[in-house]
Amino acid sequence: MIKSRTVGPKGQVVIPEEIRRALGMKPGTNVRFELRNKELIVKPEVRLEDYAEYYTRTFAKKISKKINLRKIIEEEVKERIAISR
Repeated sequence: MIKSRTVGPKGQVVIPEEIRRALGMKPGTNVRFELRNKELIVKPEVRLEDYAEYYTRTFAKKISKKINLRKIIEEEVKERIAISR
């Protein structure tokens, strides 16, 4: 998909709606600008929260047993303390 836009007096460019939709960009989405070989690359910035939400939704259904995270952490700490002594 190729679209053209004009840079305004403040250096602003409107990203075409079709491209925003295709990239899942909504008002408030942060974008990253990269300059590579005299080409400007604009990408939606991926946040850690987005990955966490994706993996939670994707893999939560696949976990069949409950996990006691506190117990796992406590056991790990005990093992590390025992090793360091």
